[in-house]
Amino acid sequence: MLFESTFAPNKGVPLHVSDAYDADLHASNLTNWQQEYDQISRGRFYGRIIELPLSGLQVFREHTSQALQQKCVVWPDSIWLGIPLVGQEESRINGLTIRPDTIMCRPGDCEFQLTTPENYDLYGLVVDRESLVNMANIHGVDLNWRELTAYGRLGVPNKTLADVRFLLARLLSTHNTATPPRLQHDIIMMALLEVLKVETPKPAKTQSYFHRKRVVDVARQFLDNHLDEPVTITQLCEVCSVSRRTLQYSFESILGVSPIQYLRASRLNGVRRSLLHATSGQTVSDIAAQWGFWHLSQFAKDYKQLFGEPPSKTLSCHVAGVVEVF
Repeated sequence: MLFESTFAPNKGVPLHVSDAYDADLHASNLTNWQQEYDQISRGRFYGRIIELPLSGLQVFREHTSQALQQKCVVWPDSIWLGIPLVGQEESRINGLTIRPDTIMCRPGDCEFQLTTPENYDLYGLVVDRESLVNMANIHGVDLNWRELTAYGRLGVPNKTLADVRFLLARLLSTHNTATPPRLQHDIIMMALLEVLKVETPKPAKTQSYFHRKRVVDVARQFLDNHLDEPVTITQLCEVCSVSRRTLQYSFESILGVSPIQYLRASRLNGVRRSLLHATSGQTVSDIAAQWGFWHLSQFAKDYKQLFGEPPSKTLSCHVAGVVEVF
């Protein structure tokens, strides 16, 4: 089954629980976000979102089973905080490593990239900017918007993070049926203010980061503009004006994968999206060729290794409208 949604009981505001068995379909399950997920580790995907929608405020827990490269945009005039659960392997936001004492923070209507490992769990909070400002004024909290929007990651004391994680776990529990919506809203807003009172910015500390980030951005833009061409590493080095060694190091430090791994995974994920949205009469070979795959036997092998099923099955399930539980 590619996705399913249910509603768990919660007094006043129901929890929206969404399960998905495709990374990109999972990305579309988060309300009011614009997202595109590329799967980069091998195996069948499973994702779950437990979401609590409130007035001017969105709270959710997200689980993803496979390593992902994510492009994300939050709804306008808002601010997003991403808080990994305890014990997670390192993730990255725009190439900056998220450690146990750091969280992610980005403004709305601004694209950012996440690199997440296998079996990753994250709490997310999105708040309307005006609502947050009003609450901060009422409680006398000064918000430094430059710190909140400029760097992508914030340092927060472990005790504060532990308290916030405990609160979110309780509010997002499907057994929580007694908390009224207004009280839920105020509790979360106060927790947000507690985090923002003690946060410290964690910018990149070296110029080498900005150079590596620029190399990756230029390479990704070139790849996006040449999806149907068999781009080579030599071409990417020429486009970015760097050596192969620098290109390799830039990708591995910013995205956690080599340029070749990124290129292959990006195109295979593009093929999967096309197969899931194929029109009548389109074949696997037609779609593979559109993404620059000419050796079909090798393509089919790589596709099955990454997604756990042959491309013909993805297409046939889409065409037949089959819903299958893995």
